[in-house]
Amino acid sequence: MDKNYVLDTSAIFTYTKEEKGVDTVEDILRAAKKNKCIIYLSFATLMELYYVTWRARNEESAKELIVLIDSLPIQKVQSNEHLTLVAGRIKANHRLSIVDAFIVATALEKKAILVHKDPELKFMNQYGEVLELPYKGLRLKK
Repeated sequence: MDKNYVLDTSAIFTYTKEEKGVDTVEDILRAAKKNKCIIYLSFATLMELYYVTWRARNEESAKELIVLIDSLPIQKVQSNEHLTLVAGRIKANHRLSIVDAFIVATALEKKAILVHKDPELKFMNQYGEVLELPYKGLRLKK
């Protein structure tokens, strides 16, 4: 692996919940630990992970997830005016959430492969490379 990746919220949840596709996410994380690729995470992904976990469980679980993410070989990407305008262009032309617009913009700006399992992001193929994870299901334990 010598390409770079942006992990969508669904890719992080695939990893933490051990859903189908977790092996792919683990391979990418291992490659990043060996400096064979860079993994980026949008500020919007971090926010989405935090609030979704808080709503589903509680604030403490949300904080624990952030600690886990901070322990992974991931570079966080903050917003700036250019990224905001790219996200705005994407949002103007496609039906998707603002969070997803920032995630897609991050992948485009970093020239990275977008790793996701979000049907809302199928259009991304026309802009850049994507790696779609299986949509649903838990991984069978070995």
